[in-house]
Order: sequence, then C-alpha cells, then structure tokens
Amino acid sequence: MPLTRDDAPHTNADVAAVAVRLLDAWSARRREGTAGATPGEHPGDPGVPVLAALVHGARTPGAEESAARAVAVWAGTAGRGPGHRGLYDGGLAGTLVGLRLGGLVQPRLLAVADRLEDHLVRGATAGGWRRERVTFPDYDLIVGPGGILLALCAGARPAPRRLRPFTEHLALLCDTEQLPRLRTAGYAGHPHLDWLNGRINTGMGHGVAGVTAALTAAIRHLGPAPVPPADPEPAQQSPHADTGPALGTGSGPALRTALRHATGWLRRQSFVDARAIRTWDGAGLDGPPPAGPRARQAWCYGTPGVSWALWDAADATGDQETAAWAAAAFTTLAERYDEGFHLYGDRPADVLGLCHGAAGVLAVADAFDRHARLPAAAGLKERLLAYVLDRLPAVEALGGESMALLGGAAGSLCAVLTATHGASRAWLPCLGLR
Repeated sequence: MPLTRDDAPHTNADVAAVAVRLLDAWSARRREGTAGATPGEHPGDPGVPVLAALVHGARTPGAEESAARAVAVWAGTAGRGPGHRGLYDGGLAGTLVGLRLGGLVQPRLLAVADRLEDHLVRGATAGGWRRERVTFPDYDLIVGPGGILLALCAGARPAPRRLRPFTEHLALLCDTEQLPRLRTAGYAGHPHLDWLNGRINTGMGHGVAGVTAALTAAIRHLGPAPVPPADPEPAQQSPHADTGPALGTGSGPALRTALRHATGWLRRQSFVDARAIRTWDGAGLDGPPPAGPRARQAWCYGTPGVSWALWDAADATGDQETAAWAAAAFTTLAERYDEGFHLYGDRPADVLGLCHGAAGVLAVADAFDRHARLPAAAGLKERLLAYVLDRLPAVEALGGESMALLGGAAGSLCAVLTATHGASRAWLPCLGLR
C-alpha cells in the first residue's frame, strides 16, 4: 500500500477506532491460528496487550470489550515463543511486559507476571552472560540483559534487589572509558552483521545507547541507598564469562562511574554530518567521521535514540552540561528532519514502525518534549503526529501483517495514543523511554 497522505486528514479519535478494529481482527486471526506467523510477531510479543491496555476504557464504541477479548486471546498462547529471556524477538521479558500491561485489563494475569518475573530474576543470578567478546544476548536491549532490566520496569516498580544482577553485569561491561568489554565477536562472515564484528555498537537496540538507558533506569529505581542482596540462588558460572570485579551493593559511585563511561564514549563517537546534524554511525568511529549525510535517524540508530539516552542519563545524575549537549544534538535533527530522506524502506514497518520509522522518532520527540521541555522536540512531535495520522490506512494495513510492538502496527498506534491522548506511559521502558 503506498505510504502517501490520505485525501482527508484523520483526527486523534480515529486512532482509537483503528486500534479497536485491529485488535478485533487480530483476535479473530489468532483463533484461526493465522496470527503470529509473520516475522517479528511471536506469540508472546507484548504489542497486543500493550495496545489493549492503552485503549481499554476509551470512549470509542467497543473499546473495552475488544481490549479484554484481545488480552484473553493473547494470554492463551503467550510464552510459546523461542524461549530466550529477552525483551523482543519472542523473549520471555516481552511476555512479562504483556502480562503486566495486560493485567490492567485482565487482572488475573498479574499473578502470572509475578511468577515469570521470579523466573527471569533467578536466571540472572545464575550467570551465563559473557563479559568480553560479547554478542547481543550478552548485553543488549532486544534479546539481552539490558532489555530484561527495562522490562522489569514496565508497568511496575521493581524491588531494588530484582534489578541488582542485571545492573551489576551491565555496569561491569562499562568499567573502563573505552568500553572494551562491549566490543563484539563472532559476527565475522555473518550475512547482516559482519560490519559489526570486532566493533562496538552505538545504537539503542543493540548498542551502548541501550545499555545506557538500562543503567539510567536502574539508577532511577535504586536511588542513592545501598541495594539489598539479590535473592539467593546457586551460582552456575558460564565458562565464557570471566570473573571481573563486582559492582558491589550500592547504586552510588560504581554505577555512576559506569554510566559516565558509557555517556562519555557515546559523546566521543558523535560527528556532524553533511546535513549539519550531530549524529552517530552504527558502530564507534575507527577513523575520521564518514562523509555525507546519515539517512538512518531512528529510535534504533542515529540521533533520536542515542541523544535521548545521553540526555536521560545526564538528567538522572544531575549532569547539566551533558544534558544540554544532548538536547542540542537532538535539536540539530529536529530542525533539519526530512521525512522524504530520513524515512525510507521497502516495507510499511520501515517507515511507520517504532524501530526504524516515524513512530519511534515520534516517541523520542514526545519524551524530549515532556521531560526536557525542548521547543524543537515539540515541533518535530507535531510534524510526526501529522505524518502518522495522515497515513492511518497504511498503519491499519500494517496491522493485517503484524501487531508486534517494535515493528508492527501496535507500536505505531501506541506511540500516537501516548503522545496525544494522555495514555499511560507505563510501557515506554520497552523503548528505554519514560
């Protein structure tokens, strides 16, 4: 379906109506056994329950019934994905988010969420993540401990001891200024990731920005007080994990030092591209900054996600200088953002989704507008709201293919509902936002 503007502009009320139709259609497909068969939409993906929680109670006719039905159907097969512990790609942490947010619609799911949280925390205390020569499952927001930590913060206020094993591991990976422990290995010859082998990823999804967002969430929840010991479990150290120094029992100096190392490294990797936008490549610089403009400006890579991670970390630690620097970096993008250049791809998800597309940049702009009171963010937010609203038919068509949170229609609608309807922001930790 062409991603062009519809002839008649859509209103915010239309968003909830589209959400209700898509939830109903998804429930019908799931009952027929055809939902969840598309790439990126696994049975436990949190997209449907998160969207249902946001539209539940809306004045749109049928919203409450559609939301309750969709969450009940989703719960029937949740947890049947690949079985890894991560937040996306069918992981159990994503199922936890779905249970927590879905529990706002179907309260019986909250007890199940508590049991799954126990399972995830026990798995963390057993160890198993590499501390050098890492791959994505060892650290990132998509399938690694960074995402699990953020999932624990979605729709809940986790006990500090629950966050401790994840926080200790991520802080250890940032124990020196050059972040050598985050240098990847094992991707040589990979058809999509060979470019990253031996390098350090910068992005929100798979890189230092995501680690920064997780550490920032930890410091906000842990505060200055010592962290109680994690629930005792027998240690089963992975043969791939070295035995570096532990973070300790507090969220003070060691965690703040790790966060300072991560933010300092990210600042040093930035450059100004040919469009006068301060930005980042997908991996840290190995030499002079590349020439030309950088088209990928999204939640996952580039200025939106990275500048937010920097600003939020600085805000959490009282670093006014870094906060101002990060706000200025985002402003360079907001003032020069070009939908025709920065939004591209062959699929509707690439243009409209949270990961690569307009919805993700909208969510970041909304966070900057709400928390940093950044005028340029408010302007970009309004532009991207109009962009997505004008393409609601394309969003609805995307929902027929995928209702995933990160790459499907559910995430696009959640971003709009949160930015315009005053919907709950409890799901935003899934993006490293708040």
